[in-house]
Amino acid sequence: MYSRERRGKRVQIGDRQVVVEGLPRNFWTDLHHYAMTASWSIFFAALALAFTTVNLVFAGFYMLAAYFGDDPVANAPPGSFLDYFFFSVETLATVGYGDMHPQSPIGHAIATVTTFIGLSSVAITAGLPFARFAQPRARLLFARNPVIGVHDGARTLMLRFANERHNAITAASAQMWFIRNELTMEGASFRKFYPLKLTREENPIFAFTWTLMHVIGEDSPLHGYAAADFEDPFTSLVIIFGGHDETSAQSVRGRRIYSASDILLDQEYVDIVETDETGAATFDYKKFHATRPAATPRDDKGGF
Repeated sequence: MYSRERRGKRVQIGDRQVVVEGLPRNFWTDLHHYAMTASWSIFFAALALAFTTVNLVFAGFYMLAAYFGDDPVANAPPGSFLDYFFFSVETLATVGYGDMHPQSPIGHAIATVTTFIGLSSVAITAGLPFARFAQPRARLLFARNPVIGVHDGARTLMLRFANERHNAITAASAQMWFIRNELTMEGASFRKFYPLKLTREENPIFAFTWTLMHVIGEDSPLHGYAAADFEDPFTSLVIIFGGHDETSAQSVRGRRIYSASDILLDQEYVDIVETDETGAATFDYKKFHATRPAATPRDDKGGF
């Protein structure tokens, strides 16, 4: 199978781009992945191009048969490429209007192959759009910036996110990871992944908002961090979410990657929930990304 080296492919990881080189690339062996990840416009454009190309090829076969003196299609002027093309479309789609039909052994042979390919491709052309449409996705709104402030008397990293559909996601869970480069004893740079312990990792019914909180204690990977440490472009914060969507009765997942420089220090989120005189709660999502200064005591070393 033909493959070639992939050079200079850009991959988006959160807000950062990385360039991947040296990996073997074979489009045809990973066709399903490309079909599932392409945009809808590119997906349908590719289907239309494939459909047109196949019919052009079979129209060429009919033209070739006519060139050698055969008359493969009844009621089609011999050598009419356009008629052959539309006859191939009718055959491939198994429509069969009846005004044109194969009338020679060669014509029947070409039409048989066309029909076989048409029937075989129905499952693909019908299954892929359904798989893309039916793929469960969580509609999550993440705050533009994580914040570090004081909560319940403790220095805390906080990240607010919301369920945009406002339906019930049961048995919801969340993870927070801190990723940074560190030097080994041999002086080599090594990527380290630290799970950040949350005050609440599970939510029985997630319908509106949820603020993840990690207390920056002595056992936290962020303990001792100074403001300058958050400017490292290779340091990231990763949020992973999962749960059961009761509307679709399927599991849904979501994720968000932040650069460490996205974390706002000495800030807290503005409250978005208000209660009116009737006792009804109002969620004002216009304030969802808003923050305000918060009292944030530091340790004697200036770290967190």
